[in-house]
Amino acid sequence: MSSILTNNGAMVALQTLKSINSSLNDTQSAISTGKDINSAKDNASVWAISKVMESDVAGYNAIEDSLSLGESTVAVASTGAEQIVEKLKEIKEKVVSATGENVDNDKISSEVDELKSQIQSIIGASQFNGANLLDGSTTDITVLSSLDRDSTGAVTASNITVASADFTDKFTTTGVTVGTSTYKLGDINVGTSSAAEGSLDAIEALIDTATAEAAKLGASSARITDQKDFISKLSDSVTSGIGSLVDADMEETSARLQALQVQQQLGTQALSIANQAPQQLLSLFR
Repeated sequence: MSSILTNNGAMVALQTLKSINSSLNDTQSAISTGKDINSAKDNASVWAISKVMESDVAGYNAIEDSLSLGESTVAVASTGAEQIVEKLKEIKEKVVSATGENVDNDKISSEVDELKSQIQSIIGASQFNGANLLDGSTTDITVLSSLDRDSTGAVTASNITVASADFTDKFTTTGVTVGTSTYKLGDINVGTSSAAEGSLDAIEALIDTATAEAAKLGASSARITDQKDFISKLSDSVTSGIGSLVDADMEETSARLQALQVQQQLGTQALSIANQAPQQLLSLFR
């Protein structure tokens, strides 16, 4: 039955064209933004997951900054500790030389005093951004190393703690205790051969202590560097995962755009044909 009041063909063609236009708008949006899922209405669950992951990536960036600061602080302290070990080795050479006969103990004493002063200067200068792990002014530093999310979504922070070497206390104030004896940097005396012989135990104790502290700082520095590299790679992996969830496949989207443009043209043509149908009824009244 044909009707001049109800054009079923036009209504079907119009609904089809609306659907095509809606899909075309979505496709054009994906091309302009580069994302298939750009808002919650596109896919609420995937959009929510992507936003949580994006917040994690932002957290990783902050962690990298924290690790970089900690890495620099520990690296400066580690370099200072290693330099102190070298200066103590030089002092040991002087002490051994001073134990011999027919040596200029006054000259050796002057050289040892200079080396002691250099060690104190190294301790004082081994700071980064006000944090000094060698002079005792900083007890330890805590470096944010990761944010751990469990299956319930709860997030906890993990830290790397680096203890102070405090050479000021070990070399000047309290000293280094070995057995029942305590040694300080000031105890090293090369004024005479007998005094130099008495200083051998002290320099050995100080070298052992400085070497152990330098090794600890080096290990902490390596751990921070490794964690920094891991966080950087983790951030890249999560970012890639977010992309696989929400980014548009541009090859597929381009092909879909062309197909929809053709469908739009056909839909427009179909609607035009359907709209002409009532006019054909006029021939029945001629």
